[in-house]
Amino acid sequence: MTTNTNTAAADITTAIAEVEAARTRLDFAKSAPKVFRAIVGFDAAARAGLDPALVELIQIRSSLLNHCAYCLHMHTNQARKAGESEDRLHMVAVWREARHFFTPKEQAALALTEALTLVADAGVPDAVYAEAAAHFDEEELAHVIAVICTINTWNRVALSTGKVAGTDERKG
Repeated sequence: MTTNTNTAAADITTAIAEVEAARTRLDFAKSAPKVFRAIVGFDAAARAGLDPALVELIQIRSSLLNHCAYCLHMHTNQARKAGESEDRLHMVAVWREARHFFTPKEQAALALTEALTLVADAGVPDAVYAEAAAHFDEEELAHVIAVICTINTWNRVALSTGKVAGTDERKG
């Protein structure tokens, strides 16, 4: 089994390298460094004071909805580092059918993430906002909204520039 696992990992690493080498879209960080640094700063300010595991759940849900493989790969790995279990990570996509895996506060954050990520569909319904407001104080709620906004921005940057899942350049 170890040989197959090692072979599969090597195959994935090779495939990632080939796809990244063939990438023809711009490098956003190099092409717009001030904008990139501003988004990084917004992201850091947004997550300040929030539970890192909750931040990752929000980012995973938004990345799933936006079909951003690059961000999904990055944030599932970050969630593991923040102590998330494989069971919970597998259930984020279907959290409404697996509510028992998530606290009411996390469910409220995931519902708000869906509403804000898909805002063009139905806005942010009053009931979704009220549920989130019942679980977060005003400062926390503002930060949750900001995290949702930043991950949606990162998803759009990654998708438009053809970022390749598995090529996260961040250290740590």
